[in-house]
Amino acid sequence: MYSIIDVETTGRGNRITEISVFKFDGIKVIDEFTSLVNPEVTIPMHITALTGIDNVMVGDAPKFHEIADQILAITSETIFVAHSVNFDYNVIRNEFKLLGIDFLRKKLCTVRLSRKLLPGKPTYSLGKLCKSLNIPLRNRHRARGDAEATVILFELLLKQENSNTVITDFLKKSSKEATLPPNLPSNVFNSLPNAPGVYYFMNKKGTIIYVGKAKDIKKRVLSHFYTKTENELNLCRETADIDFELSGSELVALLMEDAAIKYHFPVYNKASKRTTKAFALCTYEDRKGIQHLATNVLKGTPNPILVLYTKRDCISYLEKLCKRFSLCPKFCHLQEGVLSCNHYSISCKGVCKDVEEVERYNERVKQAINYVRESTLNMLIKEKGRSEEEEAFVLMKNGSYLGYGFIDKSSSITHQDELETFLIPQKDNMDIQRILRGKLVEKLS
Repeated sequence: MYSIIDVETTGRGNRITEISVFKFDGIKVIDEFTSLVNPEVTIPMHITALTGIDNVMVGDAPKFHEIADQILAITSETIFVAHSVNFDYNVIRNEFKLLGIDFLRKKLCTVRLSRKLLPGKPTYSLGKLCKSLNIPLRNRHRARGDAEATVILFELLLKQENSNTVITDFLKKSSKEATLPPNLPSNVFNSLPNAPGVYYFMNKKGTIIYVGKAKDIKKRVLSHFYTKTENELNLCRETADIDFELSGSELVALLMEDAAIKYHFPVYNKASKRTTKAFALCTYEDRKGIQHLATNVLKGTPNPILVLYTKRDCISYLEKLCKRFSLCPKFCHLQEGVLSCNHYSISCKGVCKDVEEVERYNERVKQAINYVRESTLNMLIKEKGRSEEEEAFVLMKNGSYLGYGFIDKSSSITHQDELETFLIPQKDNMDIQRILRGKLVEKLS
């Protein structure tokens, strides 16, 4: 038994304005439920222009909670069928979720079924598909008109050779057919690797509309199809192909993702969030001549030793620096409001207890500062490669990010400059610096 369904919504927020359900036994329609729905929000003018449904029409219509029992009853023990099923299913499921009801039905998508059983069509949008198959489609973009046309389409699909086998395969728990975007061929998804890298969602024209990165590309891509936000639903509806590049590591994937977003400007990638506040590692001398290390906002620091982009990274780096050079936590401002630190004999050599000479302590502070400046100006980060036979590297020189590269483990490299032969040059920017500065905190131990 099938429930063939179509909904019209408010667009933004996807609240239902109209719903139509045809209960179909595989041969004929045995029940129907159609109703306008008061979405309890204003219907935008562009949606009214598309559907013809305005705020006046739904003013006296039942609210969703008033028809919920009828929808539950007519769809009970049926398979949920729709054209681009994930949209209609998720809209209805979200309405039930607002009522505290978990709406669960098996799903079939007539777009994906049509692609499988009626291959070779130039497009599988409902309007054009119906036109090519001579299926009458009255009242386009109204729930009953679209649902009724989908019934006829589904009836035609059931008559195709191997339809029972195809539908059975689609309904298997292991099948992703009901989850994948309607225009995405299953073989494209199946070819995605379980490995780190970047992935590109593309529309029918081959335009990149979203770029993402992942430790596991296939797993991350699949998660997009389960997300119920309006932005993700729209992204999935437009996705017709997915490409990918392996990175070997999450760090290189982050760098590749940033470069790809800034090159392609995909419509579904949110604008890169600029950090409004940067933090600095700084130094000053107190009245006793003791050299302090401290963190401060970059804006209030004239000569920073190091710039980082979160307060946590700044403190974490300072803690590791303190340990590495046996500095005093009190004079690194990691322990405030104390006469002396509680790390004496552990890492601190006693400058806070007047046990160590100030000059000797300041010399170690100087060493720490020199280490920070040298290690952040020129940095080589080694990462896992895309295979067991190679490794990846990220290169910074004179404080600027040069790019990343991949090199065969059997290659004989005697000097860091030789790596530039394998370098894939990239542009430096604030987002890249933030990524690499975070890695710098991990690197210091």
